[in-house]
Amino acid sequence: MNTVKRSIKISIILLVSLVVMSCSNTAETKAPPIADQDFNEDWLFFKGSVDSGENVTLDDSNWRKLTLPHDWAIEGPFKKGSDLRTGGLPVHGVGWYRKHFNIDKSHQNKQISIEFDGAMNNSKVWLNGTYIGERPFGYIGFEFDLTPYINFGGDNVIAVQLSPEDLSSRWYPGAGIYRNVRLKLNNAIHIPQWGTYITTPKVTDQQATVNVETTIKNANSSTAEVVLETTLKDKNGKIVGAVSVPLTINESSEKNVEQSIKVINPERWDIKSPTLYTAISKVLVNGQEVDVFTSEFGIRTISFDANDGFILNGNKVELNGVCMHHDQGPLGTAINYRAKERQMQIMQSMGVNALRTSHNPPSPELLQVCDRLGIVVIVEAFDEWKKGKVPNGYNKHFDKWHEKDLRDMIRRDHNHPSVIMWSIGNEILEQSEKDGWKLTKHLNDICHDQDPTRPTTIGFNYYPAPFVNKLAYQVDVVGMNYWPLSYKEIKEQNPDIILYGSETSSLTSSRGVYHHPIEAEFQKETHHVSSYDAIVGPPWAYPPDAEFDAQEQNPFSLGEFMWTGFDYLGEPTPYAGKDNSTHGRWTLDWPSRSSYFAPVDLAGFPKDRYYLYQSQWTAEPMVHVLPHWNWEGKEGKTIPVYAYTNCDEVELIVNGKSLGRKVKGVDTTDIPAEFHDFKKGMYTSKYRLSWNVPYHPGSIKVIGYKNGKAVAEKEIKTAQSPAKMELLADRNEINADGKDLSFITVKIQDKFDALCPTAINKVNFKVTGEGSLVAVGNGDQTAITSFQANYRDAFSGLCLVVVKSTKKAGEIKIEATSDGLESNTIIVKTK
Repeated sequence: MNTVKRSIKISIILLVSLVVMSCSNTAETKAPPIADQDFNEDWLFFKGSVDSGENVTLDDSNWRKLTLPHDWAIEGPFKKGSDLRTGGLPVHGVGWYRKHFNIDKSHQNKQISIEFDGAMNNSKVWLNGTYIGERPFGYIGFEFDLTPYINFGGDNVIAVQLSPEDLSSRWYPGAGIYRNVRLKLNNAIHIPQWGTYITTPKVTDQQATVNVETTIKNANSSTAEVVLETTLKDKNGKIVGAVSVPLTINESSEKNVEQSIKVINPERWDIKSPTLYTAISKVLVNGQEVDVFTSEFGIRTISFDANDGFILNGNKVELNGVCMHHDQGPLGTAINYRAKERQMQIMQSMGVNALRTSHNPPSPELLQVCDRLGIVVIVEAFDEWKKGKVPNGYNKHFDKWHEKDLRDMIRRDHNHPSVIMWSIGNEILEQSEKDGWKLTKHLNDICHDQDPTRPTTIGFNYYPAPFVNKLAYQVDVVGMNYWPLSYKEIKEQNPDIILYGSETSSLTSSRGVYHHPIEAEFQKETHHVSSYDAIVGPPWAYPPDAEFDAQEQNPFSLGEFMWTGFDYLGEPTPYAGKDNSTHGRWTLDWPSRSSYFAPVDLAGFPKDRYYLYQSQWTAEPMVHVLPHWNWEGKEGKTIPVYAYTNCDEVELIVNGKSLGRKVKGVDTTDIPAEFHDFKKGMYTSKYRLSWNVPYHPGSIKVIGYKNGKAVAEKEIKTAQSPAKMELLADRNEINADGKDLSFITVKIQDKFDALCPTAINKVNFKVTGEGSLVAVGNGDQTAITSFQANYRDAFSGLCLVVVKSTKKAGEIKIEATSDGLESNTIIVKTK
């Protein structure tokens, strides 16, 4: 009798199990995939410590309501005594973010997760009072599973605490949830975060092999029979290849699937033609879609050679590169696609074709921009390893987190065709250690294991230490920071290495500021640096001309990455403090609060050095002349005049009179310099043409000639008193998506439309209609007015206002007024 009952009981249990499995499978097949949800709106924010800030019952009704991404530090205030190395802004402290949200009961069978692209830093996350997880590194994305803690059909509270520390960065890092956040409602069977790995191992003009490795997760408690269907589409949306495969995935597990697809007559991703394809990965159960995962990629080949340098699609490419920190000037670090796009478009107009993401993983948006513009990228992981440069740097987390952070960076970014190398470190202090090579090899091996298709690199600065201690032999490509005169020696001693300038020049200057005489000294009383671009900076810094020479003389080099493309917040060398050996706070020379290093200032306005690089890195005929021609009180005194060009020769005309032509590469200019292997003295540049001109008001004009024919010219006129303003939008029509930006330049002009190069007029802004003012700037490294004020003083005749659209189509009206000047208005349309 007991045996019969036991048999009946077992049968009932099996029947119930089958019914449950059938219901589960039915629910799975009837549940269409849901796209990832933008989770940026309706957050609450409180700056400061909060007892039990994660508690569901906490009264947060008085907290500030905002939309992410958000950088609390850029809001200021600038404060004397704050660390000028990090911009004199409140980059440390505690901040809390909370959001109330509802998940409908119909989604009870879903896998709910939240994805952060980055949070600065030491993030800790709770859901409904339960601790979910943490991520100390502010530059890396992460995802947490919320499913077990969701209150389906009721209120849910997600709480995020951030606690960036003082003395944790050598530049402005920002603070807050400064990158995008998404909520994911996946079916139990789905492709998880960063779930595809796409490579193009064989590429010819006739055919390309595209390999797609896909991870599929089965969160069910039963085995699943699925079909993975992968389709490739070209830039026009046309299907160019497809493949499907049936799979069995065990319960509560993941499975990696490799598929190979042939593409006929592929269009290659290249610097000049950055063609992108799309892979659409569909997971089907019983013929019904349960997940769709989309990945952009490019078809291209890369290789690196000890003698021929970088080869893209079979062609040698010289890398005209820049290093870039991640802030967006007056906008801070809160990521905005258009802000990144504008930065890289300005770089491209200077001739840039390569970027090094100094010294940390970039935002996903930056790589999307580079994919679409055709700029190759070195993605850098760390500024320090176990040995710290600042007391609270990444070294505190290295042992526990470095492998996960490094692997996640590669998993996130490996489908981007723009990415050509993984940098595992910058100027790491282990260079000086006898056993430093061991940790280098460990990190190198992680990269090769995660992605064998790209080489590794490091930016070394303690020459010859990385060779003596064998670190340089553990990476595939050797980067040298600030050793241009040693390239030849390094190569002779190591003929098989692949070499390049991973960080070069570090020259400093202030836009539109000129000091006489031209000296290799900065004028402390001005808090500015002369734009004659003589050598002013740290001891290792040198004029761009020296690197141009070094690259010409050493064609085996891949090229260079100059420091930096844009000025950035913090680290106001040569003011404020010393190099990283101080291990501490920079408080000298207030109010210098942002860098002077770049050829483009913090507002995005080109300095004179921009045109020096353009003269070397571009082919479209150009000529530039400096300085300005407003020197009241110096009538009859000699003013040095420089010209930069990619033409054969330049003629200078002063007040209508020709001072003759000079030939580029033949006529030279001596500039003061002192750097590694170059004793203090005059460096002879063949890249600059110069004249000594007695000043008289009027104009200076340069004409560039190629093959004896005039092909470019530029004229600067002596301006009279400021009389009016010109407003110029970088785009007069933007998207009505609540995110898009228009950057509006304000020029202070005289009554004849000439730029007033020394004008410092205060300009007031009023923005109405379907937009709002989000930032102002002027490129002045010493300005401490809030970037979010509704006014700005001009600096060297220019200032900037940035407006953002609402989600409603219409017009944004920007009015500019200034005492003593004619007012002006510009309209930006939103669509």
